[in-house]
Amino acid sequence: MSVILRTSRQSDNVRDYHYWFAAGPADNALDATLRLPDLEAKLEASFEATRATWWQLGKQLGGKPTGSIARMPTCGTFGCDFGVMLAWAHITEKLVSEPESIVIICDDPWLFRHLATFPGVVAGTAPPIFKARLKRHVRGFLARAKTAVMQTLNAFRLRGQRKSALKQSPYILVYGHPESTPADHDAYFGNLLKEFKDLARVLHTDCPAALARTLATDQRTVSLHAFGHPLYALLKLPFAMWRPQSRDLAGPFGWLIERAALIENSGGGPAMNIWQQHCQTRFMAQVKPISITWPWENHAWERALCRVAHQQKIKTVGYQHTVVGPHQFNYATASNPDGLLSIPDIVATNGPAYADELRAWGVPDNRLMIAGSLRIPKFEPGLASENGPIFVPLSAKTGAAKAQLAVARQLRAQGIRVLIRPHPMYPLDTEALEHLELADGALSKQRHLSGVLYTTGASGLEAVLMGIPAYRLMQIDDISIDVLPAGLQASPVNTTNAVERITSAWQPVNPVKWESVLSAPKISVWKSLFFDVIDVRPQ
Repeated sequence: MSVILRTSRQSDNVRDYHYWFAAGPADNALDATLRLPDLEAKLEASFEATRATWWQLGKQLGGKPTGSIARMPTCGTFGCDFGVMLAWAHITEKLVSEPESIVIICDDPWLFRHLATFPGVVAGTAPPIFKARLKRHVRGFLARAKTAVMQTLNAFRLRGQRKSALKQSPYILVYGHPESTPADHDAYFGNLLKEFKDLARVLHTDCPAALARTLATDQRTVSLHAFGHPLYALLKLPFAMWRPQSRDLAGPFGWLIERAALIENSGGGPAMNIWQQHCQTRFMAQVKPISITWPWENHAWERALCRVAHQQKIKTVGYQHTVVGPHQFNYATASNPDGLLSIPDIVATNGPAYADELRAWGVPDNRLMIAGSLRIPKFEPGLASENGPIFVPLSAKTGAAKAQLAVARQLRAQGIRVLIRPHPMYPLDTEALEHLELADGALSKQRHLSGVLYTTGASGLEAVLMGIPAYRLMQIDDISIDVLPAGLQASPVNTTNAVERITSAWQPVNPVKWESVLSAPKISVWKSLFFDVIDVRPQ
């Protein structure tokens, strides 16, 4: 049969079909009972099936001019939906050969045009694109101009910190986390500042000036903003854009690449990326740290950091501070245009399971070292309870968090106690949390829970290690990023069946052996990582 591609406005005229689904957000009046079954699972399977394509495109685009300030070429699944677009395309290609007639509702101008190129797809009139492009361009310029002014002010406000920076010391480079303190505690590196008095801290440009000033009262923390040149911010950032080349836009994925570029350029992302790279380069040149260690995720600014550090003979250590799993495509070396030149000298993992994952994704043995988990403790037994509440740690992604809240309200309507934990870095507004009970701490601080409903982040791993039933809420229009290493599983649920699955007969689970996944922090290893000199010449 055929695949019928329509917009929401054209959906009223669709007749004689077996199933339908919406590729992305769309409004329509089609029969809900005929929605394509198991769409969440199909979307995730296609997402995984197309990762090599994304890696290949990322490597190709990341090596082009301006590709080094873009997120899409790094294959970052948290901040870019390009992989989801590839997944919709993969589903469409497979459905063309199916015997049923399938209707796809798509209101995205770029995705619609991409899907319409497939043989066997009968497409209606594509959504208008001129206004969509214009809106992105205008919004992007305003966002970049605002970013330029803000970073110019930050450079002036924090310039005094430059003088207090400790020269030729080991540094940790961290994001501006609200749980970090000036009293020897860092949200990413625990008590290592307290353990090593000669260790200094430099703050990523995402850290607000007020927090940077507070943290700097420890006399060994400085902001990268202090090293940025105000004129660079004012004159360069308004024009910082990712500009794919015409040959890339004319290729088979041209519509999706244009879409990705317009989305990134419609915000301050590229401008912040180039500002971060400018500030960290000047920091390294002026402070000359003996080593830089940071929460490594292989993003664009991190790759640039590695390249410059190699040139200046500065040791780089990327700490795999959080979970990886099969969906964190950005951790693989496959999308790095220059291979290992933009990978840290040492990748310090938080345990053996994740060392195995990173090894499988291209990090060589001589770059890997198990340093231990600084954020996920070893749990005592007996933390699960049949009559306990459901813990819901909200995702950093707004859409995923709202899906979790929808299920949480359904559970509460059935008399089940639910504890909501807003994401510390990306909290929702108070209206979204109205009438819900907030947890008094992170999952690792909880006891006697009957289950954990999560979408992204480390909470799924923590639940499995605590022996608490874990439910990964899959989404109908996005990927709930699987963070568990090979051999570990959580129960996949969706918004339709989550309440039924969670409220069915409760079954305790056997906790996974903590040592099989993580390891205790090794102070001697951290000392070596921070202070020992190694040959940092590119290999």
